[in-house]
Amino acid sequence: MTSLFKYFLCLFFFTAFGFSQIEEVNPASYIKTIGFKGSTNESQLPILKLGEPLLLEFDALTGTEPDFYYVIEHFNYDWTPSNLVKSEYLRGFDNQRIQNYKNSFNTYQIYSHYMLRIPNEQTRGLLVTGNYLMSIFNDDDELVFSRKFMIYEDLVNVGVAIKRSRDVKDIDKKQSVDIVINSRNINFNNPLENVKSLIIQNNNLNTAISNIKPQYTLGNQLIYKYTSETSFWGGNEYLYFENKDVRAANVGVQYIDLKDIYHNYLFVNTSRANQLYTYNPDINGNFLITAIDANDVSIEADYTMIHFALQHPELTDGSSIYVYGNYNNYALEPDNELHFNSETGLYECAFRLKQGFYNYKYVITDKNGILNEGAISGDFYQTENNYKVLVYYRDLGARYDRLIGMGEGSSVNISN
Repeated sequence: MTSLFKYFLCLFFFTAFGFSQIEEVNPASYIKTIGFKGSTNESQLPILKLGEPLLLEFDALTGTEPDFYYVIEHFNYDWTPSNLVKSEYLRGFDNQRIQNYKNSFNTYQIYSHYMLRIPNEQTRGLLVTGNYLMSIFNDDDELVFSRKFMIYEDLVNVGVAIKRSRDVKDIDKKQSVDIVINSRNINFNNPLENVKSLIIQNNNLNTAISNIKPQYTLGNQLIYKYTSETSFWGGNEYLYFENKDVRAANVGVQYIDLKDIYHNYLFVNTSRANQLYTYNPDINGNFLITAIDANDVSIEADYTMIHFALQHPELTDGSSIYVYGNYNNYALEPDNELHFNSETGLYECAFRLKQGFYNYKYVITDKNGILNEGAISGDFYQTENNYKVLVYYRDLGARYDRLIGMGEGSSVNISN
């Protein structure tokens, strides 16, 4: 596949949709365990300081060692294509084949593990801050999947404080994010229009709050202390399991069975919405690949069929229940949708996951596809959640939105 063809393919895609906001494309069924992070960032949503390396890993469960190619595009704050040409934000070339891969060793499930590091010999670095999209294509010029990431400069201090909701009706269920931005190097021009903030809970872009304007401006200090505009549902601590030993039941695993691959049957879960909050340390929806007696878990960890079961009354209003977590980028897909089994009286589903430690919870979408994260798990102000605040700025005459700072906070020390 030529670089020119991919360029026109991306150009056609953006033009056909009227330069609308770009969305991530979920992977094909044979792509599993996508890991996307920086050198010091263990989340699946890389937010990197300019100059830091970026690592993308994934498995192809085909056994044929397929070829994949990567394309990097730059975007504005609202995920519309920026006006920059590639040479202005990328040093070197993209549209290159991913050359670094290894085949699985001593596993029931055959797969190839691919690794892409930026910078590399072809793509020597990214030159500007802002929003980026990494797109992976196959040999047939088909888009296999895409992932968003951000690069920032440390030009402003971003203070983040987590408070209980100021709205009395939600004081026990919501968490509010207060923000104070102090500029050291930039004199903001018209900050109400040119400064834009993004608030992300637990690295989940699907529920992020955007387009929040400063509530108060004191010189070069911008203050956000809203009643409801920067509030998130508290949710509940994630459920979890670990199957680092596929031959024995482990944390959260009730029993196992060996068929074509190992099958792990988790303990039956119940609704927690009407129960009292109980602190249970989690990793905020994330996952970690682990396997005992393995020197290299990237190729020695096996895939198992994980069986989920939820005790819940049958829904007859068109709603759906899903297993939710960062293992698949919080996607709601047919594979992780639970279906009611009239014989057992349980909602059940099963899908392949690589050995490891996984956070998950159950969520409901109504007949219109509207997500309700707390319908089964509950919402509690005490829940420990991670929050990241990204600050974008476009100066007068600038051609793209710079990402000038990032702040982080946790609700572990939530206050009134």
